[in-house]
Amino acid sequence: MHLFKKDSKRYSIFYLKCPRCHEGDVFETGSWSFVRSFDMLQRCPKCDLNYFPEPGYYYGAMFISYIWTGWFCLLFVALFHWWLGFSQTVAFSLLGAFIALNFVYIFRISRMMWINLHVRYNVKAIEKHRAVKP
Repeated sequence: MHLFKKDSKRYSIFYLKCPRCHEGDVFETGSWSFVRSFDMLQRCPKCDLNYFPEPGYYYGAMFISYIWTGWFCLLFVALFHWWLGFSQTVAFSLLGAFIALNFVYIFRISRMMWINLHVRYNVKAIEKHRAVKP
């Protein structure tokens, strides 16, 4: 898909890949895994980017998650209640179920948005890292 080409921020965010090389994984398990769902790798296995540059680095991701989830909840309930005609109880129940099933992905996407604000894609980073390793 053209919107998610490898050198775009969207690719790194939605595929949960390293923001610098777009090859290494950031999280230890798959996207919707409920086993060790909040565990991140310390460094990128491909380009050696430090995912934790300072203590409390991902504090800002909490605000991204809050804003993103808030707007999503408003739009979700509006869609199901006002436009599709579901009762308010059903709309909020569907929202609760959706959020319960996707809270891990929301957490991860928020962290990826935060780190992508601070790290640029650099295709030469992986080449440099490969040259250093024997």
